[in-house]
Amino acid sequence: VHEAIASAAIYGACLGATVDQIESALGLVVAHYVPFRAIRAGKQLSDSKGASAAFSAEMAVASVRRAMRGFVGPADIFRNPEAIFCLFGRPAADSSPFDLQLATSGSDFAVMGMHFKLGLYEHQSAGAIQGLMDLFERYPALVDDAGLLRRVRITIYEPAFGIIGDAAKRDPRTRQSADHSMVYIIATLLRKAFETRRAGWRDLMLVPADYDDAGLFHPLTRAIMEKIEFRHGGRAYDEKYPDGIPTSVEIDHEALGSLSSGLVMYPMGHARSASPGLDELLEHKFRLLASLGVADPDLLRQRLTNLVQKSPAKIADLYRFELKEE
Repeated sequence: VHEAIASAAIYGACLGATVDQIESALGLVVAHYVPFRAIRAGKQLSDSKGASAAFSAEMAVASVRRAMRGFVGPADIFRNPEAIFCLFGRPAADSSPFDLQLATSGSDFAVMGMHFKLGLYEHQSAGAIQGLMDLFERYPALVDDAGLLRRVRITIYEPAFGIIGDAAKRDPRTRQSADHSMVYIIATLLRKAFETRRAGWRDLMLVPADYDDAGLFHPLTRAIMEKIEFRHGGRAYDEKYPDGIPTSVEIDHEALGSLSSGLVMYPMGHARSASPGLDELLEHKFRLLASLGVADPDLLRQRLTNLVQKSPAKIADLYRFELKEE
């Protein structure tokens, strides 16, 4: 929803739409094209889950084009008493259900509070992944023998508990469902650690192959999944989101005993994380994933960086490059 609003505002501004036209476009988007979490519910998720943001942007562009041709949408959509923002309580007259800040200067931009995912996984599982990485660092012997792993307990906040901890996600059979299954994500990381005897974000970074049929039904992954417990931490965890991704991981190990990551708030990749090495990990991720489609990932990276210094012709030609043949 937020992306659709931003896309409509920015696309309209780029095309020279008037303020009234942009308002109409925003009204059209919010009144007619609002996605809900239904796309993430159920045992097996659909392709549309991963395309939700793209669908929203597509409808934003269509709404701007309609508005610029004179099609008028509902006005004042943020305070409209029947719109999504007022569903859980209507604001007083001439007020807004939230503060809306528009700026063209300063440093307080939403992108500065974002989270870079270091591999392919659902955003809200990053706290558990970091907790696991921290335990690997403290106890290197953890990766030595999968047979010594007794139990893994993950405690997390809502809405993560309801989305990626849903009991229906304990047996994912499609890649769309697997990357929204906390037990599958953590079990896959543990399986890769046991197989390679290595640990760390770089060594265990999840890639498309980790969600193929071989990965989905790997016997060791499935065995580890049965040992994972997922719990809601209650208010103590809920109140710390969305400032961070409050999660804790506990492991019962036959040789090492009871191990705890402690509370993880800002995993690697989170805007508030102070851990060093993020740039290198992002470069590694780019090479790892881009190499699946192009022969020279570094050349592609050069093409896509320093955009402000590129000519209009180069921008227009930005995505015209050769893909690797199957």
